Amino acid sequence: MFGLHPHQGFEICSFVLKGQIRHYDTQLKEWRPLSAGDVQIIRAGSGISHSEWLGKDGEIFQIWFDPNLETTLSKPASYDDYKASDFPEKQIGESRIKTLVGPGSPFQMDTPGVEVFQVEIGSGEFRLKAQEGKIYSAYLLAGTAIINGEIIQQFDFVLVAGARSL
Repeated sequence: MFGLHPHQGFEICSFVLKGQIRHYDTQLKEWRPLSAGDVQIIRAGSGISHSEWLGKDGEIFQIWFDPNLETTLSKPASYDDYKASDFPEKQIGESRIKTLVGPGSPFQMDTPGVEVFQVEIGSGEFRLKAQEGKIYSAYLLAGTAIINGEIIQQFDFVLVAGARSL
């Protein structure tokens, strides 16, 4: 359990990878359960305190974004959670892509330009065309992958800028 602790300004996104977690914050004033595939966002704004409990074998991936501290520090904090079934999916060949943040997703952020996709790669090769001027990141949940000619392993997190494809 991560005891009650404060945040301000940032957007904190938690992706439940395995098992269950529970979330409590000073705005909701109740514990909310989340399961594998669910996603939560805390828009910390002018300030919020929260606590998280991870169940046995629970795993999350958490990433923080800075939407623009000059404006977010004056906004009230807010929180949303989304169930795994809330996100649109599409099949490309033998691979499946779920849009967690981006076009068609209900997930709302103040940070501009963020898109998050969960890609389950089938057998064979999968390529994602990169757009000029964008920065990409990847967190590998299982197996190995090659990004820009570099091998990444399970649980590696990488940033990619200036790539033509991933």
